[in-house]
Amino acid sequence: MTEGAPAQRPSAPRAGTALLTVLLIAMGVGPLLNYGLSATSDLLIHELGVSAGQFGLLVTVLFISAAVSSMVIGRLADVLSIRSQLIFNYGGTVVALLISAIGPAYWTLILACIIVGPSQVIANPTTNRVIYSAVPAPKRSGWIGVKQSGVQASQLAAGLMFPAVALWAGWSGAAVVAAVGVLVLLWWSLRHIPAEEPTDWTEFCRVLTDRFRRGRGVATASLPLQVWLFTAVAFANGVGTQATNVYLPLFAVRDHGYSLLIGGLAAGLSGVVGVCSRVYWGRALGAGRKPGTLLVMIASGALLGMASMAASSVWDLPALFWTGVVLHGLTVLGTNVVVNAGTMQAVDATRIGAASGTTTMGMYAGFAVGPVGMGAIVELTGGFVLGWILVGVTYAVLLALAVVMVRTARRPIA
Repeated sequence: MTEGAPAQRPSAPRAGTALLTVLLIAMGVGPLLNYGLSATSDLLIHELGVSAGQFGLLVTVLFISAAVSSMVIGRLADVLSIRSQLIFNYGGTVVALLISAIGPAYWTLILACIIVGPSQVIANPTTNRVIYSAVPAPKRSGWIGVKQSGVQASQLAAGLMFPAVALWAGWSGAAVVAAVGVLVLLWWSLRHIPAEEPTDWTEFCRVLTDRFRRGRGVATASLPLQVWLFTAVAFANGVGTQATNVYLPLFAVRDHGYSLLIGGLAAGLSGVVGVCSRVYWGRALGAGRKPGTLLVMIASGALLGMASMAASSVWDLPALFWTGVVLHGLTVLGTNVVVNAGTMQAVDATRIGAASGTTTMGMYAGFAVGPVGMGAIVELTGGFVLGWILVGVTYAVLLALAVVMVRTARRPIA
């Protein structure tokens, strides 16, 4: 097998409903911990005796772990079997949830966040590779839209389950319930993937050794410019998305006087809208709309959403808060569908794992910056208004990148 070539399989997976469901679940399992932390933020901050900034650091540590590991994980997704990747994904999440249940204590949550980073990262390269090999090209964008909606389905599930169980059995009880649920989903998922050759562990070790010895290596050095533009888009989008996701429930509780359950519901509502928006953006891509054009629409709506958030706090208008929640779900929560579909169009089969790992690195780097930045602003100013304004600035950067993509869309870029 040559460097950069994907692992050989006896046959491509069959593109049916069961396989699509597995991909959707795989995307949703990894973020359960961070969405659970966000949904119970007010309770955990008081229980742990930490500040809003220290709480934001938890998710920042998670996303730093994810960003650091993403380049290696993306390349390894080209050689691991689907079964091995699902076990890595689901299993890492279970271990992290169980560790977070100890105490809970701040250090155990930090450790859990470090562990879940790599297992969360692998979902994107895994699902992209399966779609690339199993789904006809005209249908891929639609599949990407559905499987990416698994992330927002996870946000909904966490927003509803974690606060309810945590009020009854504390964070530890909620984390254990989630871990058991993930094990059940792993059992079901492994029963609905196609038969395949097991992982060639000799090839796996060779690729892993080469990856560390050669750094970026040939695979990333040969990626086209489009992939790096999508990586920049993923970073800018990630900063704003996670600053909002992590602090949205706390904003609802502190600035608008809602209960912990309503704060979780706000996050859940954003997730529901996000599920619909990801399916919509995927279908728009499948209908021939260009990624750059869709990103212009997404960034414009996201700017309006942040204006609504800031105004809701300044003038104490709950209606604007809920408008911002919906716009958040309609716009930036769908960006990764566009990024993944555009990346898949930009490379061939031998580089899909490496390209997905690169854009995922940008996304998680943005995810790491957003929460800690918002946390620092909340501590410094005692409120959220400046934070929402600065999130709007990142969406202005996203809009500028989208305009660049529109202008270069018809140019041949190698």
